Amino acid sequence: MKMTSANLASMNLASASAMTDEFVISCTGLQCSAGDHVILDVGQLALKRGGTYLLSGANGAGKTTLLRVLAGLDRARCSAFSFDGQAVDLAKYPAHVRRQIGFVHHHPVLFSTSVQANISFGLRAAGIGAAQANLRANRAIEWAGIGNLVDRTPRGLSAGEKQRVALARAHALDPGVYLLDEPTANLDDEGRELVTRLIDAIAAEGRTLLIACHDRDLLGLPGVVRWHMTHGRLDPPL
Repeated sequence: MKMTSANLASMNLASASAMTDEFVISCTGLQCSAGDHVILDVGQLALKRGGTYLLSGANGAGKTTLLRVLAGLDRARCSAFSFDGQAVDLAKYPAHVRRQIGFVHHHPVLFSTSVQANISFGLRAAGIGAAQANLRANRAIEWAGIGNLVDRTPRGLSAGEKQRVALARAHALDPGVYLLDEPTANLDDEGRELVTRLIDAIAAEGRTLLIACHDRDLLGLPGVVRWHMTHGRLDPPL
């Protein structure tokens, strides 16, 4: 069949669309500075839909800052940023993108209320009614295996228990992308194993994961891609 210029243009557009749809987050020229100090200088970053990425690097390399920028918590400059194939103004960080990203810090910030209330809070803040919020919170509690903790406050929880509560709180919101900052750091063996199981379950659901960590247990996640940061720059995949 003779290929016309219109056919070629249509094929090129379809190919570009397929490539764009492959990535849930894509950005170029990502930069963040504090005064004269460059914290991030990432030429290109792309997270495939359903991919799992481990981000290593020395303390101060920029790992946490990168996660916080992608979560809309820290400001940065960016030449181009897209989410789910749609261009996004990173400076404005629209609400529909924020709702699709779950960020969990290695020292989770939990309110001094019950575990149940902590998990329900994000749902209510998202405008979900009380009955539906309770239903989704209960499902997340069951998913994380923390039913024995629902009436306790964070003060009496171990580091591993707090991390599981934070993961349950994120999971209740059903994000497509999880940004996890050292989720197994400073946990005992039991806590590390339980948190790793939850992360493995998230990956099995087909969610996209970007995890800053040094934990060898997480290297066994299926299809994991390893990245390394040096002085705010992303090295080629390991």
